[in-house]
Amino acid sequence: MGNPSAYGILFLLELVLLPLAISSALQTLKKSSSSSSESSPIPADFLFGTASSSYQFEGAYLSDGKGLSNWDIFAHTPGRIFDGSNGDVAVDEYHRYLEDINIMDTLGVNSYRFSISWARILPRGRFGDVNFAGISYYNRLIDALLLKGIQPFVTLTHYDLPQELEERYGSWLSPESREDFAYYVDICFKHFGDRVKYWVTFNEPNMQAMDGYRTGLFPPARCSSTFGNCTYGDSEKEPFIAAHNIILAHATAVDIYRTKYQKEQGGSIGIVVQCVWFEPISNSTADKVAAERALSFFMNWFLDPVIFGKYPTEMTQILGSDLPAFCSHDKEKLKNGLDFIGINHYTSFYVQDCILSECEPGLGTTRAEGLCRHSQTKDGVPLGELVRASIHFVFQFYHETSNLISVALHPTAKTGELWWQLKYPEGFEKIVTYVKERYNNIPMFITENGYGQQENPNLSIAELLQDVRRVDYMSSYWDSLLTAIRKGADVKGYFVWSLLDNFEWTDGYTVRFGLYHVDYTTQKRTPKLSAAWFKQLLAKYKVAKGTM
Repeated sequence: MGNPSAYGILFLLELVLLPLAISSALQTLKKSSSSSSESSPIPADFLFGTASSSYQFEGAYLSDGKGLSNWDIFAHTPGRIFDGSNGDVAVDEYHRYLEDINIMDTLGVNSYRFSISWARILPRGRFGDVNFAGISYYNRLIDALLLKGIQPFVTLTHYDLPQELEERYGSWLSPESREDFAYYVDICFKHFGDRVKYWVTFNEPNMQAMDGYRTGLFPPARCSSTFGNCTYGDSEKEPFIAAHNIILAHATAVDIYRTKYQKEQGGSIGIVVQCVWFEPISNSTADKVAAERALSFFMNWFLDPVIFGKYPTEMTQILGSDLPAFCSHDKEKLKNGLDFIGINHYTSFYVQDCILSECEPGLGTTRAEGLCRHSQTKDGVPLGELVRASIHFVFQFYHETSNLISVALHPTAKTGELWWQLKYPEGFEKIVTYVKERYNNIPMFITENGYGQQENPNLSIAELLQDVRRVDYMSSYWDSLLTAIRKGADVKGYFVWSLLDNFEWTDGYTVRFGLYHVDYTTQKRTPKLSAAWFKQLLAKYKVAKGTM
C-alpha cells in the first residue's frame, strides 16, 4: 500500500486537472469556431488535408504483384526498428482506403496527400515489367477521392524505392538512379496525371540523405563509425553524392512533366523538404551566422539548387570539392525547377557556432553538418514550452520518487512525448517567413505538421482519445501560420500529419501522430479530440470541395 495522503493528492489531480485540461481544449475549439472568418487571410481555394505515405499506411507489402522495397528489407532486419515491427500490414489502407476516405469526408478535408509505392508500380524498377495491378489500385484510390470532392496531392517517393535498385547499383549513390526515377515518374504522369493536379517529386530528401547515408538510421544504412553503427559507408561524402543525384532526378522529373504533360493536364509540381527553424543561442554575430549556416546545411542544401541552380555559399566554402559540382547543363535545367515548395515542420533548435568557438560534441558539430551545434536548451532552459507530463506519468513518478511537486514542475523525465518536439510555434512563423523571403515567395504548402506521443500501454483508450496536448500544439501552430500568411507568405494549403496513427519508421508503432486512434490488432479507427478540433477548424473556414 502507498501513502494514503499521496493517493488523496492523486485522486484530486485525476478529478480536477484532467477535466480542466479537456475543458481548456474544448474552449479552444469554441473560440476558434466563433471568431469571425470575414477577415480570414485564407483564400477560397486553400487546401486543407491530412498526409500519409505508402509504407506507413498501405500494408499489403507483397499483394497484387508488388515488389520488395528498401523499407521492406530494412524493417525485416533485426535491430533496425525499435519495437521489432514492420510495415507489412501498417494500417492496411490498401484494403481500407474507402473507409479512410469516408473518414476524411466526415472531417471535411478537400485534399489528401499520399505517396505512391514505387515498388508497387515497378517491382524491379526499369529492369522489369510495369505492375498494372498497382496502377489499378492507385486509379481506384484517386477516383474514390475525387468522388468525395477530395483532391489527390501525390508524392512520387516518400523514402521508399524498389530494393532491386539498391542491389543493382547502390540506388542514390549512382547516376543510374536518375534514369530509373525518370522512367517511373513518366509512367505515373501518364496514368494518373489527368486527375492529379499536385505532384511532389521527393518527400524530405534532406532527411533521406542524412539518415540513409550519414547516420545510417534509415536504409541503405550507410555511415562512418563516428556517426553511427554501420558496416559500410562514408558520412563525410556519401550524403552529398546521394543528395546530388536526388536533386538531378527531381530536375529530370520536372522537365518530363513540363515538356510532356503539364500543358495538357494543368497540374503543378514541387518538392517537400523537412524544415526546422534554427534560433541563434546568443546575440553574437558568430551564432547568428551559424543559424543561417545551419539552415543552409539542413534545408537550403536542396532548395537552393532547385531554385537557383547552385548550392548555398556556406556549403561550398566549408565542403569544397567534397560537394559535387553541377555542370552548365544541370544548372540551366535546375533553375526555377518547381512550381511550389512543400514544408514539413515540427520543431525548432538553438544553434551555436563551432568555427570561432569550441563546442561540445553533438548534433551539427562536424564539418559535414556545418560546424554549428544544435540544441533544444540554453543554460538548461528549453527553447519554447516543454510539454507537460501526462497525468498518468505524474502518478507513476510520485510512486517512484515520492516527489510529486518536483515532477510536475520539471517534466523532463518520462513525459510520454517525443524528445525532439518542443512546442515553439514562433518557429513555424519564422521558417515560413524565411522561405518566403529567400525564395521570392514561391507558393508554399505546409505538407506536414503534427504532434507525436509515445505509446503508453498503461493508458486506457479513453485517455488516449483525449489528446489535449495535440490540440494545444496544433491550434498554436495554426495561429502562428496564420500570422505568417497575414504578413504576406503565399501559403496555399495545410496538411496534418496524420489522419491515422501509423508505422512511424524506426519508432515502429511506439509513436502516435493520428487524429484517429488505430487499434493495430483490429485496425479499428476511433476519432480523438484532435479530430473534433480539426473538423471544427475546417467548418470555420467553410472549406470548399472540388468536383470530378
